[in-house]
Amino acid sequence: MIIRQAEAEEKGLLQVAELMCLAARTAPKGKGRDHLETLIITAETKTEVAAYMRKLADSPRAEFFARDAENLEKAGAAVILGTEVKPLGLPHCGYCGFKNCTEMNETGGICAFNAGDLGIAVGSAVAVAAAHHVDNRIMFTVGRAAIDLGLFSGNIRIAYGIPLSVSGKNPFFDRK
Repeated sequence: MIIRQAEAEEKGLLQVAELMCLAARTAPKGKGRDHLETLIITAETKTEVAAYMRKLADSPRAEFFARDAENLEKAGAAVILGTEVKPLGLPHCGYCGFKNCTEMNETGGICAFNAGDLGIAVGSAVAVAAAHHVDNRIMFTVGRAAIDLGLFSGNIRIAYGIPLSVSGKNPFFDRK
C-alpha cells in the first residue's frame, strides 16, 4: 500500500486539529469552569465562512476581513475556539469594567475571566500546531464569522479561528 502525500498531509492536518481541540479543552480555566466550545471546519464550511468574511470586508475599515478570508481559503482546515460568557461571581473583581457580575450581566458585558480562559485555550492549541510544524495564525475574523453564521451549538459570544496549513510556504506569513 502507498499513501500519497496529499492524503497523508490531509489526515495529519486533521489529526493535529483534533489534538489542538484536546489541548484547548485541558487548558486551565478560572475556578475550573469550562465554557469552551471547539470546532474544526473544512471544505464547504470553510468556503462558507470565507465568503461571509468577504461580505464583512465591505464595511468601513474592515478590509482585513478579505485578507483573512483569502488566508482561510488557502488553509486545509481551521480550528475555531469559542466561549460562552458566564461570570465566575468573584468578589472584588471588576476586571470587566463593571461593579460586579450582576451589573455586567445586566448590561451585556464580557467576563474578563471567560475571555482570559479562551486566550489560554488558544495558546495551548497553537502550541500543539507549532509542535507538529503546522503553519497557523490566530484570527479574530474567523471567530466573528463563525459566531455570526451560527456554527456553534452553544451561546458563544467570543471566538477565535486558527486556520491551518501544510505547504511548502507558510500562507500566513507574507500578508498584505
